[in-house]
Amino acid sequence: MKVGKTWVALCGLSIAIVLCGSALAQTAPEAPLILKGAPLGAVKFDHTAHLKVAGKCSVCHHASKPQKPMKSPQQACTDCHTNPATPPVTTKLQAAFHNPAATSGLCLDCHKTADANGKAAPVKCVDCHKKTNP
Repeated sequence: MKVGKTWVALCGLSIAIVLCGSALAQTAPEAPLILKGAPLGAVKFDHTAHLKVAGKCSVCHHASKPQKPMKSPQQACTDCHTNPATPPVTTKLQAAFHNPAATSGLCLDCHKTADANGKAAPVKCVDCHKKTNP
């Protein structure tokens, strides 16, 4: 049976797209990250544990804004969120995680919800912020 050139080209293109898509797929770092710079101490952040709860990266990592497009698929929060906030970004680093009073925000709201559902997520500042984190 003869195979047409178009079919072979389409198969080759399909394989290339799959391989490129796999190479671009985002993966969480395996080792915990140390988020430094907080006055109460650094936070040891385990992506793997959080991904198990959240289910997908976009729960925490929002899409870039047109005013400040991402330079790569995986960027550190500090690439856009700085102290103080640098225009066009208006949210400083701490506020990217929680408000200055540490009563609400991305991390705290999720932890409070998990805790209320019996998942024992840390909800006190010192549960995450530790001076002993390197």
